Amino acid sequence: MSEKKRKHIKVTYSTLASPDPLLHEYFDEAVAEAKAGFGATFPLYINGQDRFVDETFAKVSPVDTSVVMGYFQKGSEQDANDAIAAAKAAFPAWSSRPWQERVAILRKAADLMSERLFHMGAVMSMEVGKNRLEALGDVEETADLIRYNCDAMEKNDGFSFKLLAESEQHHNRSVLKPYGVWVVIAPFNFPGALAGGPSSAAMVAGNTAVLKPATDTPYTGWLLAECFRDAGVPDGVFNFITGPGRTVGQTLVDHPDVAGITFTGSYDVGMNILRTFSHSRYPRPVVAEMGGKNPTIVSKTADLDKAAMGVMRSAFGLQGQKCSACSRVYVHNSVRESFVDKLLELTRQINIGDPTIKDNFMGPVINRGVYEDYQKFVSDLRDGGRILFGGETLGDGGYYVAPTIADQLPEDHYLWKHEMFLPIVTIASFENLDDAMARANDVEYGLTAGFFGEEDEEIQWFLDNIQAGVVYVNRAGGATTGAWPGYQSFGGWKGSGSTGKAAGSFYYVQQYMHEQSQTVID
Repeated sequence: MSEKKRKHIKVTYSTLASPDPLLHEYFDEAVAEAKAGFGATFPLYINGQDRFVDETFAKVSPVDTSVVMGYFQKGSEQDANDAIAAAKAAFPAWSSRPWQERVAILRKAADLMSERLFHMGAVMSMEVGKNRLEALGDVEETADLIRYNCDAMEKNDGFSFKLLAESEQHHNRSVLKPYGVWVVIAPFNFPGALAGGPSSAAMVAGNTAVLKPATDTPYTGWLLAECFRDAGVPDGVFNFITGPGRTVGQTLVDHPDVAGITFTGSYDVGMNILRTFSHSRYPRPVVAEMGGKNPTIVSKTADLDKAAMGVMRSAFGLQGQKCSACSRVYVHNSVRESFVDKLLELTRQINIGDPTIKDNFMGPVINRGVYEDYQKFVSDLRDGGRILFGGETLGDGGYYVAPTIADQLPEDHYLWKHEMFLPIVTIASFENLDDAMARANDVEYGLTAGFFGEEDEEIQWFLDNIQAGVVYVNRAGGATTGAWPGYQSFGGWKGSGSTGKAAGSFYYVQQYMHEQSQTVID
């Protein structure tokens, strides 16, 4: 679906602000247009062909559970096998195609996403529950990730480099080459960026791709598939399949013709993929990003207005459903009361409701299971500590919950280490910075972290000691959130990531290739 011609307006996570009043006019129009098309049936996309199967499932909007956005194919094991076979058959021609041509096609796909920004953003807002700025930011991040992956190929001349030579007769090169069929298993929370980003990295490197979106977000996945198709990605090079993880997803993981996997999701599922995917004839790469339990440390020297704003935005943006969300705050005793007062003041101002409405910052959580998880965690927080704000479900036709702030939780309580993936933040006091750092690092995750303090020595101490892949200092725009391709790399340490290489930086695309040393002697 192409979008009617509109002025290009760009939203990033750095600002999450509207740079142009036309943004809201365009978005409101796009919401009305998207709703008019709800209820259609959408296909699988395998080997360049739409495919319809016997069973479908309804995508119900978490914004209003009476609304069916569309019907999607309940793919089978055979459909997954067919998608892999199509990708395998397309690999020789695509991998041998000059990398400059692959780049040109994928840049066109990115441009189509930017052109379709408002339609894709409106659908995503209703599919996930993102407010309009978060949704538009996700679409534009997807396009920028594709462009950044293309940039990497261009800047490195297709990753073909001369090596040292023993003589003038020796010609030695290092060449990175694609693996083959690459599977991308995407999460619901960033259904654009975390599907389109890795799919494009795989393809620009010369692999062929099979994308399985989260069951909660098939619509955005289909809109991505349309962009790749309309940009001219050849048949079989990109394939799109929806269906249950226990059948379609497991078939993709278990298939011997899959050369590599990118997975974004929970620690438990990611670790299972890492273990099972290695049970093969030879090692195969897995690029896994597996969540976070992200801390913010607030020093006695902190600007508390910055700190409160940064924590609020990171804890409650997208209803806390970000692997980078701030879920733990350690604040110095001397400023604890002032910090909490400021955080409470900001949190009370949050508007909750239909995320397509301009003034609402928080929308619903993604589904009933998560809605029920919220109720359990809140009950456990009440039993073990104290809730300062929130702790309520709000109903109103969708899965709405209140932003929640808790304290007085015992140090050994499980919710200090369990990733809730909800708008819940816990607060503890400290007297000694080293004690705060020890607690901040005492989790199995190491994705993002934040620090607020005005002394250079403290800032360097934080940077030297925190165990996380993405760190922010004095960032009011988001204490632990807000990475953008080319500005912040995004990848985790410890249980948050499997490769030590981050997206949107210098080393990401290379993970989708393996090295060949070539020596030719005259």
